[in-house]
Amino acid sequence: MADGVDHLSGLATFQREFLRLIPLADPATPVPWCGRWRVRNLVVHLARVHHWAAAQARRERETPLGRGPFDLEPFYAEQAAELRQTLALLDPEQRAWTLLDDGVPASEHTGTVRFWHRRQALETLIHLWDLATAIGQDPPSASTAWWVDCLDEVATVMHPRQVRLGRSAPPAARLAYLPAETDEPIVLSGGSGTGIDVRLEGPARTLALLTWGRASLDAAEITVRGSREVAAAVLASGLTP
Repeated sequence: MADGVDHLSGLATFQREFLRLIPLADPATPVPWCGRWRVRNLVVHLARVHHWAAAQARRERETPLGRGPFDLEPFYAEQAAELRQTLALLDPEQRAWTLLDDGVPASEHTGTVRFWHRRQALETLIHLWDLATAIGQDPPSASTAWWVDCLDEVATVMHPRQVRLGRSAPPAARLAYLPAETDEPIVLSGGSGTGIDVRLEGPARTLALLTWGRASLDAAEITVRGSREVAAAVLASGLTP
């Protein structure tokens, strides 16, 4: 986890900016990085995820929100507020249902409320980027530490979960991200033991967006050290849900 990020404060900031952009967007605007989604799908998705995550933090089943259609701005505002208020009230070290424990025996569960501070802040950051760039607004001005945290979460949480649940095979290469702004590589370890090493170098934000499928391996800012074909295969294997 990156130093220098306050996840609860960041969550509130990113939610506020996301909410500000909703009335500026045509709900039918395509969001190119999210398949066939339009802005309306993106907003409803993030609102539903906030509502679901709040229930996960409380260790409760969420109350169904219905199929819609929804008035996007108040609908998002309500679910965003529920999440913030829930996380503010709960002890961060209190046990919660989290993605850390999917596919793990109950006796080995480690998830706490603090998990959702980070997961929802980063979820909101990525979808804020989606919304802003889809409608031609400036992308979020998050610090390097936030984008490094995005990379670290994929390497240490999201991709291991994908492998654990059988959604992605262990990659055939040991892939390391080297953000230009830091000295520490972030390693996505494979399970094949082939000894292949691929290094991806570039700005932390570009590397994070690459990992989340929002940038191309051919981006001018990215340098590939090793086999480009292997790197592309690893990235296409499903690092995130």
